[in-house]
Amino acid sequence: MEALWVILLLLVPLLMWTSSTFVFYFKKCFYVAWMMVLGLVAIPLCILKSGGRDVENMRIIRVLVRHVKYFLGLRFEVSGWEHLQTEGPYVIISNHQSSLDVLGLMEILPDRCTMIAKKELIYAGTVGLICWLGGIVFINRKKTSDAKSVMAEAAKTMLDDQIRLWVFPEGTRNQKGDLLPFKKGAFHLAVQAQAPIIPIVFSSYNSFYLRKEKQFKSGTIRLQILPKIDTKGMTTDDVASLSDKSFNAMRSVFLDTCNSVPQSNGPSRR
Repeated sequence: MEALWVILLLLVPLLMWTSSTFVFYFKKCFYVAWMMVLGLVAIPLCILKSGGRDVENMRIIRVLVRHVKYFLGLRFEVSGWEHLQTEGPYVIISNHQSSLDVLGLMEILPDRCTMIAKKELIYAGTVGLICWLGGIVFINRKKTSDAKSVMAEAAKTMLDDQIRLWVFPEGTRNQKGDLLPFKKGAFHLAVQAQAPIIPIVFSSYNSFYLRKEKQFKSGTIRLQILPKIDTKGMTTDDVASLSDKSFNAMRSVFLDTCNSVPQSNGPSRR
């Protein structure tokens, strides 16, 4: 048995050094497993702090998750911090490339902010339970009528409880080098609540993370927080133009960052 452990201890570093495919699966498995462990730690802390489901639990989750980037060899550069210094409720929208987005989200998550996520996430073990405790709003993407009613309820909750919501308007993960057309839910939400939209752009992961090619290297992710877009006085008739305006602003920044992501690692704020 001891000999087996010795072999494993020697084999793992060798494979980490020589096989990019092994590194990819090792990092992915570690990421999932470690997030489950953090969920297990966070559950009793959240219950002790808030007694159950409460957006204030996101503070605990944020603190617990922020160190994970170092294990994966990731660094974040953030610009536009001043645009998050906005009082009251607002809707954050960002592009969505992989589950690694959670790390960037936790890097800059404002107080009293939670997310809108697919309903299936609630069944993801301890991670699903901690998402529920953090006040995450779950929607059924397959039933448009259900999603609309959840969004209407979310708009009321935003105003009543003075919270912020983070939405991925592409609706699914996308690593094709461009943004997917935006779904309208986030914009209906913002208009119903008469809350501003704050767009955030994650730079492309293609320089260090390629799912199909099974590559997961160290890398730097640039997060650019854009100026808020006001929705005061807007109605349902303005949703399409609001979506287009947000999409064009984010796409321009995303394409600009695709060719300018720094290769060196190191935390930075601007």
